[in-house]
Amino acid sequence: MGRRAMYHHEGSQRSLIPKSASSRTVLPRTENAMGLSEERNNRRPNTEDAPPWPHVRLADTDRLESFSDSVFAITITLLVAEIVRPEYEPGHLLEKLLAQWPNYVAFLASFFYIGIIWLNHRAVFARVRYCDRSLHLANLFCLLASALIPFPTAVLSTALQHANPFDATIAVALYAAIGGVMCLAWLLLFHVLSIHSYLLEDHVDPTFFPKERHRAVLGVALYAVGGVIGWVYAPRFALIIFLALPIFYGITSEGLMETRVRILLRRATHEPQ
Repeated sequence: MGRRAMYHHEGSQRSLIPKSASSRTVLPRTENAMGLSEERNNRRPNTEDAPPWPHVRLADTDRLESFSDSVFAITITLLVAEIVRPEYEPGHLLEKLLAQWPNYVAFLASFFYIGIIWLNHRAVFARVRYCDRSLHLANLFCLLASALIPFPTAVLSTALQHANPFDATIAVALYAAIGGVMCLAWLLLFHVLSIHSYLLEDHVDPTFFPKERHRAVLGVALYAVGGVIGWVYAPRFALIIFLALPIFYGITSEGLMETRVRILLRRATHEPQ
């Protein structure tokens, strides 16, 4: 049966009732439904994080995580399609291969960016126990935005190679727009987990996901700034922001306050002298 369940809320009381995989009806509320006991399910929701609606259908995160991992894997696999086999005359293969350098740069940039997004996604759902409809929708939006990342990356790389100022400006604006949409998707995901605390594991700090929203807001703001700088001044200046943001999200993939440096400093300050 796994962890799939439905929360039943009446007044100030709420109990966790197992839900059959083959039935969509709510089981009668009994004290020992399906033999559920404190020993078998140590996580008993309290009334403080009760959902504000009478019936909330919750599921475990296994299918959501498997589906998301598949999307990330397919997206990364399809990146190599941008690197085409060059047509060449005998003796000119090296020249043709070198001429495709923008494709190589776009492939590597997209690969590592998708990889960083996956690391952030994994870290988020390591703290999530249940999923509801709003979380599924927010996750789909996040996957949509992530799958779009390789497209503006390839366009920007090619435009910079051709050295046409107008084309480069358009490419920078496109990249900034899609990057901003991706950060908005993460902001929505963090917001859902901030207001639906009953989806989280017991050990998660209630302030964790509210603080994570700052990371997403920062990304939206910096992508907007990068787009304006690239449009008004020079596209190459915007690249500094575009390259810095994935590095920032990679460093903070475990959370804004859970970077490796902060964890090491925290441990050092708590060690007995």
